[in-house]
Amino acid sequence: MNKIKNATIGEYVAKDFRTAALFSKYKIDFCCKGNKTLDEVCQVKGLDSNQIEDEINMILNSNSSSEIEFKSFSPNLLIDYIIETHHKYILSKTPVILTYLDKLCKVHGERHPELFEINNLFKVSATNLFQHLQKEEEILFPFIKLMISALKNNESIQKPNFETVDNPIEMLKDEHEAEGNLFVKISELTNGYNPPADACETYKVAFAMLKEFEQDLHKHIHLENNILFKKAKELEKIV
Repeated sequence: MNKIKNATIGEYVAKDFRTAALFSKYKIDFCCKGNKTLDEVCQVKGLDSNQIEDEINMILNSNSSSEIEFKSFSPNLLIDYIIETHHKYILSKTPVILTYLDKLCKVHGERHPELFEINNLFKVSATNLFQHLQKEEEILFPFIKLMISALKNNESIQKPNFETVDNPIEMLKDEHEAEGNLFVKISELTNGYNPPADACETYKVAFAMLKEFEQDLHKHIHLENNILFKKAKELEKIV
């Protein structure tokens, strides 16, 4: 990629998802704030952009990627993948994590009062996410599929109640950022998901699940912010 430091973080990850691990290593947000350039992020964080550029180039020049090329997915396929992989993940894992956190608060809360805040933050996240998924599955995603069908069949469609896809997309992106901020706090309170020395197995499992949940959320948000939403905006221009 030419002028690599002037491309956005989201563009790198959309090109090759293996770069996500590199950005995570440097605590660079590639999903919620993926619209920042490498230079901008490095200046704010005091990182060496030349070193990171070299590492990115090593990844991009390697042919050993086993990652799915999501950027090549049609919007329909991408929507189905997001629902089947990431929406279902949230719906299945959330109740389990909530049960573990409630148990930890009862058993370990006296010695580790930060558990109560972790629990409360995750409950806020879960409530917001369930509403968020519903908006995607009932409002934006069906309209994207409607546009694809209309284009395929050379049909016209009525303007939606939300006028343009830009409106629900911006709302959903704001919600993505809010979720990302919640998990920044959770990560800080859990010391990067590292359980304390006196942690029992439930404690360790709960923190491991929280870490996995955040990683899945980052990938989920990346697929929407950096790929699907852009495809939807381009689609709207030609329908």
